[in-house]
Amino acid sequence: MIKGERLEGRRVLFISYNGMLDPLGQTQVIPYLRELAKRGVQFTLLSFERAAAFEGEGVRRREELKQELSEQGIEWHWLRYHQRPSVPATIYDVIAGIRKAKSLIRRNRIGMVHARSHIPATIALALKRSLGTKMIFDLRGLMAEEYVDAEHWRKDSFPYRITKAAERRIFQETDAVVTLTDRIWPIIREWDGLRGRDVPHEVIPCCVDLSLFKFSDEERARRRAELGLGDKFTIVYSGSLDGWYLTEKMADFFAAFRRGRPDAHLVWLTNGSHDRVKELMNSRNVVADQFSVLTVPARLVPSYLSAADAGLSFIKRCVSKLASSPTKNGEYLACGLPLIINAGIGDSDALINDWKAGALLEEFTDDEYARIGSVIETMAAQAGARESARAVAERVFDLQTVGVERYAALYERVY
Repeated sequence: MIKGERLEGRRVLFISYNGMLDPLGQTQVIPYLRELAKRGVQFTLLSFERAAAFEGEGVRRREELKQELSEQGIEWHWLRYHQRPSVPATIYDVIAGIRKAKSLIRRNRIGMVHARSHIPATIALALKRSLGTKMIFDLRGLMAEEYVDAEHWRKDSFPYRITKAAERRIFQETDAVVTLTDRIWPIIREWDGLRGRDVPHEVIPCCVDLSLFKFSDEERARRRAELGLGDKFTIVYSGSLDGWYLTEKMADFFAAFRRGRPDAHLVWLTNGSHDRVKELMNSRNVVADQFSVLTVPARLVPSYLSAADAGLSFIKRCVSKLASSPTKNGEYLACGLPLIINAGIGDSDALINDWKAGALLEEFTDDEYARIGSVIETMAAQAGARESARAVAERVFDLQTVGVERYAALYERVY
């Protein structure tokens, strides 16, 4: 049998709690659906959209995306996302999601639900029990543990306990599990619900469309001229500020790095506060011509990554981050950038220890900053450094050969 042949005509309801009008939601969901649809899967997508999708420009964008998805063989439906008060709003969304999903399953004769994260999985479990549909729990992170690590919940709080109870029931009945990392699987398979079950499992990290994220000499020259970089050794950080991302530690590292490499420049690509970045830089005696802070459209991110010599990302180390796969790692590598990352985040240590794709920070000290600064300078100067980084992206994070292939294999096993 030709690989993927069994997917032809399979009808799947894909439920996402991320709004598709949020660029992050589109980036994380639609590329996979589009490629699996080419293999014959008939998708019905149900997402929860924020208020902006129902107002003014959001309505136009929503209708344009609906038409685009329809042309790609994906039928899209949406419900309004409710945020506050937290627990009642979520319960309301779950009830509304179950009602809407039931009608879609009956109308489109759907046999399987792909639930992306805990809230969609709660909906999928109700559908499995009432309609007999199979379900895949696509675990995007440890929801309860993330809220505890972020100090929003306590372990004895009602939201934590109800989330863990729902998770246990999902684990007891799901037909398959997807995790972002190898590292978390031996841990959660011993949790209540999964313990003793021989459930199909795939590890699918946050993958990258390598046709979009790639190095370009032309774009490098253009962006370096635009930013006045000349021959400066340039490090880039792409992503959010604060929260899980250790913005102050990244600023500390760069200030220390500049002491040994005075021509260094740091480019911040972020939708966060530019004033926050400027404050951090100035307080560390990094002046205006030694860093740049930009907000650029998602489609231009590869262009600015091409301008850099290394990619930076420090993330809070905690239990929940064992399940995390930072998308920026794959994007940096795809554009030929060696990584500057801290230890203990998902499977990321292996990118350095096994794949030799950059420098791994063990602790936030000046000595460690100096060590990894020296390592990354040496790596970036080596002949073929960009090709080596790109090769790791192709092996570990390729949307097609890693993400889509593994989803297709799991669909074949479950459906």
